[in-house]
Amino acid sequence: MLEIVLLGCAAFFAGLVDAVVGGGGLIQLPAFFSLFPRVEAATVIGTSKLGSIVGTSTAAVNYARRVAVAWSTAAPAAAAAFVMSFAGAYTVTHVPADFVRGLLPLILLAVAVYTFRKKDLGSVHAPRHSGSTERLFALGAGGAIGFYDGLFGPGTGSFLIFLFVRFFGFDFLSASAAAKVVNVACNLSALMWFQYSGHLLWQLGAVMALGQIAGSLVGTRLALKHGSGFVRRLFLVVVGLLIVKTGYDALTKLPW
Repeated sequence: MLEIVLLGCAAFFAGLVDAVVGGGGLIQLPAFFSLFPRVEAATVIGTSKLGSIVGTSTAAVNYARRVAVAWSTAAPAAAAAFVMSFAGAYTVTHVPADFVRGLLPLILLAVAVYTFRKKDLGSVHAPRHSGSTERLFALGAGGAIGFYDGLFGPGTGSFLIFLFVRFFGFDFLSASAAAKVVNVACNLSALMWFQYSGHLLWQLGAVMALGQIAGSLVGTRLALKHGSGFVRRLFLVVVGLLIVKTGYDALTKLPW
């Protein structure tokens, strides 16, 4: 019983962080693995996806009520992410992800340095594309992130926010709102696969979903109250933690 309560608490904090900048998996997955060490890794990930999709959907709805979601960008990106997440999941069953694991901390470091140096990045919402150009870029960005999410996963929400800010000209708050829509598509695609393959514990997933809902409500309120500056600062903190975590994971996989 204690393990279930602690898992729900971890899901709450994961949902809070995810609702603002993504990266909630830094909290949720390690907690699940440590509390239920005998559960197969694929089942841990699949069950976590159930909690995540509920939390992310809650955040997406809350953002949509207060922020004008750029559906002309978010919708095609979400569609591409849904399809390519399947492709990434298929690929990871045939190709080792160690190469991606080694590159990830370097990519995250570049994202953090760029965001830190560009003090005004994401402070103003000034979309750069429209029409067919916008849809084309959205399909490309959504497909790339969806494939990455299916292949490997850590930091997907943070990467989405950075792409929407850097390449589409969104402010951090609008980018976070759009990222939730794409994240829902990624999670739904993965969840369908894990359910089909039998890697889903519905009872634990329901507990995580409740925690994620509560965390998402708190997270979206914080983001909406404090605005893009708050989202930017938390984004840098989460990316910094992701660099440490993924860097450690990459080093421990080296042959020495």
